[in-house]
Amino acid sequence: MSASPVDPESIPHAIKDGVLASVIGGMAMVARLLLSDEKHSWAWVARRVAAASLTAVIVDAAAQGYISSPGLRIGAVGAVAYCAPEALDALLRWVKARAEREVDKVSKPAKAKPNAKAKRQAKRK
Repeated sequence: MSASPVDPESIPHAIKDGVLASVIGGMAMVARLLLSDEKHSWAWVARRVAAASLTAVIVDAAAQGYISSPGLRIGAVGAVAYCAPEALDALLRWVKARAEREVDKVSKPAKAKPNAKAKRQAKRK
């Protein structure tokens, strides 16, 4: 018994688009890394390609309702995937800074206002 071949028409359209966007995003990052003169480890390269691929999938899913032309959407996905690592690094720095500010607010005791009026002492009987 041989396995039946997969019918391309039976694969949902959303999965096809996601795989295509992931491949385009990964290829955009690979092209960028091939054009770079810098030396990086394989782990660094794999992390960047994965970030570009995942970002491309998310952008493709989000852009489907806004960009009706498939060619334009593929171009937008490739462009966003090309700059994905920097955008994700900036997003992570922003989230970390925001979280540190919130922790600082909670961990510091409230200061008395310098111009506030002192409360009156209650009279004892």
